Amino acid sequence: MMKKIVNYLLPAICMVAIIFSVAAFNKAGAATPAGQPVDLTYAAEKALPSVVHIKYVQNSKIKTVEVQSDPFSDFFSDPFGGFFGRGNGGTQKRQVQTPKKTATGSGVIISTDGYIVTNNHVVEGADELTVTLNDNQEHSARIIGTDKTTDLALIKIDGKNLPAITIANSEDLKIGEWVLAVGNPLGLNNTVTAGIVSAKARSLGANNVESFIQTDAAINAGNSGGALVNTRGELVGINAMLYSPTGSYSGYGFAIPTTIMNKIVEDLKKFGVVQRAWIGIKGGDVKNYVDAQKEQGKEVDLGTMEGIYVDEVMDEGAAFDAGIKKGDVIISADGQKVTRMAELQEIISKKRPGDKLTITYLHNKKKITETVVLKNEQGNTKVVKNADLDVLGANFREITEAQKKQLSISYGIEVIKVNNGKLKETGIARGFIIQRVNDETIKTIDDMQKVVKDASTSKDPVLYIQGIYPTGKKAYFAVPLQNE
Repeated sequence: MMKKIVNYLLPAICMVAIIFSVAAFNKAGAATPAGQPVDLTYAAEKALPSVVHIKYVQNSKIKTVEVQSDPFSDFFSDPFGGFFGRGNGGTQKRQVQTPKKTATGSGVIISTDGYIVTNNHVVEGADELTVTLNDNQEHSARIIGTDKTTDLALIKIDGKNLPAITIANSEDLKIGEWVLAVGNPLGLNNTVTAGIVSAKARSLGANNVESFIQTDAAINAGNSGGALVNTRGELVGINAMLYSPTGSYSGYGFAIPTTIMNKIVEDLKKFGVVQRAWIGIKGGDVKNYVDAQKEQGKEVDLGTMEGIYVDEVMDEGAAFDAGIKKGDVIISADGQKVTRMAELQEIISKKRPGDKLTITYLHNKKKITETVVLKNEQGNTKVVKNADLDVLGANFREITEAQKKQLSISYGIEVIKVNNGKLKETGIARGFIIQRVNDETIKTIDDMQKVVKDASTSKDPVLYIQGIYPTGKKAYFAVPLQNE
């Protein structure tokens, strides 16, 4: 029976047993006179030494999980199970061992001392990263920083005089230019495929910030994090996504442009976290809005069919300061015409909180231009830093089985020591058991570390902590992570 084929957006990391589809991207470099063949051998020779193979390992772990119990299986596996509360259709806690996971992807050497750019999804959750160079030398890598919003990551190996790629300005790319995708698809190391730039500033809804380069160069699983280079062998994009109905190459790939990559890399090196500026609007492409209104039988005349329709304006954001209101249309930023949201995102992604942005927009079809100061998601221009458990000034341990039984609880971490820090300032004392933070269940110290890190860079940098004292008294605290 014929099955309906659906298009999928797939990341480009190749895993053992499970294959996440791969992203390869191509961009064109130097233009070639009409009627003359394109020689891509120079570009391939220049780029290949700079593209590395990345092996990802996530070790096997023991996890405690709750499972629905079966009273009959419990009775026959343990003749006392049904009588001592392990059955009766309730839940049981069991320890399970997660399988070891391995995956492969690609990366690009951007400095002679060993900095490598790849995709966030290539390294996320890895316990070990092994980088193999073009000459088969192997190095262990450490993660410098990651950015899930753009799907980029910066890792580092120890080395000197490594073959760093030359980075070009992706804004100089033209649609129709030839490009090469360089990477390690399907375990085939040091592979080069060719195509053209099919489109620019594509938005696919895969990441929160994106302005992809689209190419028809062949890409498959394992290309993620590899290089998209022009005909001079210069880096113009990082392979990231594949558009395919089958999970393998059948049309187009998408790359993250170097204009976005350069800013992310600089921030990760300097701050460890991306300093992201926000304009403070929700909306989308004017054409999409007008088409949606037509489907509802409504005629709309915004004075243009190009630009970003503003559906919502956040209080105290840059757009609010510029006087932009719901229903307005942004048509340019810093003097550059913007016809769709992806183009505006690319311009703003190169800026930091505190930078200025000149916005031109239509209000009731009248053109208005304002210059504003961009802010971070927290509404100020301060440097955002990743916090860890040290900021809390306390030591923790997972609660014991005796504590679980005594307090009739099944999880939590106990505060075993309070030093100078956020917990002491808030009044949380030794012995308090933390069970939930920001609506996340806290079973391990790793759980606590993650929620602190996520909260520190969020719009609301506060920990909303719920827990219980040894007496059984429940308590609730709000712990601000920012210094006033």
